[in-house]
Amino acid sequence: MDVIERYLEAVAAQLPTEDREDIVAELRDLILSRVEAREEELGRALTDDEKEAILHEIGHPLVVAARYRKGPDSLIGPELFPYWLFGAKAGLIVIAAVQALGLLVHVLGAPADFGRAISQAFHGFFSGALTLLGALTLAGAIMEHYDIKPAWLTKWRVRDLSAFGLADPAKWGASMAGSDKAKAEWLPKKAKVWGVRAEAPRVAEVLWSIVFSGIFLLWWMGVIRFEGLGQFTLRSGEVAVAAAPIWASLYGVILAWVVAGMAVDAIALARGGADRITWALRIPLAGAAVWIAWRLFDAGWWFTLSQGEQVARVVGGPADRIGTELLRALRLEGRGLEETAVTLGSVLSWVLVIAMIGYGFSIVQNLWRIATARDR
Repeated sequence: MDVIERYLEAVAAQLPTEDREDIVAELRDLILSRVEAREEELGRALTDDEKEAILHEIGHPLVVAARYRKGPDSLIGPELFPYWLFGAKAGLIVIAAVQALGLLVHVLGAPADFGRAISQAFHGFFSGALTLLGALTLAGAIMEHYDIKPAWLTKWRVRDLSAFGLADPAKWGASMAGSDKAKAEWLPKKAKVWGVRAEAPRVAEVLWSIVFSGIFLLWWMGVIRFEGLGQFTLRSGEVAVAAAPIWASLYGVILAWVVAGMAVDAIALARGGADRITWALRIPLAGAAVWIAWRLFDAGWWFTLSQGEQVARVVGGPADRIGTELLRALRLEGRGLEETAVTLGSVLSWVLVIAMIGYGFSIVQNLWRIATARDR
């Protein structure tokens, strides 16, 4: 096959079938005209190498075919690229924070497995990063190819720009450090930290709420595991912990509650902090939390402890664990399996009671905020 025809065939393979014939004919005329002009200049027929030199001047088949292709010339165009870059930076920072917190929990729970915890953290970060970048690129390519223009590209508000601080490592460091001195060192002069000088209070707390909720969600779904949560050690040996049936029955409800809480936090973050909308959304969330806590409290059986052939239930609730039982259990000596179950039941009973009171107070507090807040 002649080098020109082989070249045209390579170009044609990259073109849409409906336009291929016309484009190839146009390109063939262009090439042959250059060949003829060169042959007239030399007074002889061109060799294959000389023809190939002309084809090199025209360009690589992939590049030439791209000139005739309809649609965008890049996967992520210049208009979408800043949004892609922000999503990548913010997502990578969040993934790194989640993995760092997970690593801390692993190390505290099982210090002997420090090397494996480090390996799992790196693996989780890189796999999450690749998934994030792939998803962002795919979404951007689809938007670019089909010319999709979401409303947030053109209809944006200044009050919603606080979320873009997600891609600022300085703000993460300042919010993590906590002290005013650390904030001054992390941030440029006159910079405003989430929740420090801004009108919207404590956006950094919302940010960390999303991170911790995300870790809990991944653990609840079984995506990540924390060694040591399923067992602990007494003087008499290892004790295995098994969940009671109430947790399985509430699995979907708790999952939906955590996801809804993260969504409300994301809205608060995008709006620069708490306002009437987020306060109103937190009221049903707090009500759901009270209901979940009551269901657990009323169930009265939460875990089963087993050590060899010995079995003890961690029970509590309104029947027999609210009162001085907790103080009595904490004074028990010997701490066998049964005594440990009594102690845990008493502690969890009070934890659930305090949680219900706290979420009930949250409902009243948010209603008061809505009623007394001034318009921004």
